[in-house]
Amino acid sequence: MVGFAQTNNAYDLSDTEMQFQSVEVTLFGRFMTEDKNEFPCQIQSMSSGSATLITPQLGSVGERIIAYVDHVGRLEGKIIRVFQGGFAMTVNATPHKRDKLAAKITWIANRHELSLPEDRRHERIAPNRNITQIKLEDGRTYDARIIDLSLSGAAIEMDVRPALGTLMWLGNMRGRVVRHFDDGVAIEFAILQTHDTLRDFIAQ
Repeated sequence: MVGFAQTNNAYDLSDTEMQFQSVEVTLFGRFMTEDKNEFPCQIQSMSSGSATLITPQLGSVGERIIAYVDHVGRLEGKIIRVFQGGFAMTVNATPHKRDKLAAKITWIANRHELSLPEDRRHERIAPNRNITQIKLEDGRTYDARIIDLSLSGAAIEMDVRPALGTLMWLGNMRGRVVRHFDDGVAIEFAILQTHDTLRDFIAQ
């Protein structure tokens, strides 16, 4: 069950988590603890008032957390619950920011439900310069060919297929692997790009 924690063989929700409707998502990011250490995380469910994170570092109840989440941005709050493999945190925000966050979460949840690897509203471009290199978080690089490109992602032909969720860079653009196909992977960018940021690939 997403958004629940096991205590004495029962599942309990905190008051904060019950105030806002939580939805299942799959988002990646990093979070910083009070001692300024950073760790990777996966958001498993969230609402405009709380988030459930799968992490290698659990922290402690009451600890202040700052998380930077792909497609969502900066989240600030405190740990309200710790469970095996992660924790739940509050999301501090003004009513206006909560409304914007709720709308963003709804879009993300609907996109995942439809299994869209990227926002299909963005035109796909066959770039003029399609030979490139992909860089992974651990520094490894691979030769690759860009099949098509949009403001929100790219289809990349390459000899290796990193696991879903793997962080990689295409030029200066950071993204995650969201789909495998026979000859490569689809990448979804962490932030929506502009035509200026794609200029190096689509320039005549």
